Amino acid sequence: MSRQRRRDTAPEISIRQLLHAQGYRYRVAWPIPGLRRRTVDIAFTRARVAIFIDGCFWHSCPEHKTSPAANGDWWSAKLEMNRVRDSETNAHLEALGWSVLRIWEHEPPADAVARIAGLIGERRAAFSA
Repeated sequence: MSRQRRRDTAPEISIRQLLHAQGYRYRVAWPIPGLRRRTVDIAFTRARVAIFIDGCFWHSCPEHKTSPAANGDWWSAKLEMNRVRDSETNAHLEALGWSVLRIWEHEPPADAVARIAGLIGERRAAFSA
């Protein structure tokens, strides 16, 4: 597990490149206030939008979820802890006034960017109103 990338994965980079090409500016691996050792994959700090790009295996994607045969009980507990941590992170950020968007690694980057742009537009409209 220590060899798994925590940031700059291929899905993250492709989404970031598309966002940057459309003129969006963001923070990468932005630390979450009040939660040590947790970061937002892509943070739009002014609009208060947190984007997480979740791996299908590590975050138990409903479409691509797999259960390892070897050491199944340990993996089941590990993946459940990941889901709980994700829920806690979402709740914490939402309590701070952030909108959270989770994107699966298998989503087409263009579709993900369209969802992100829509959310940012909504948040900017809400702040300016």
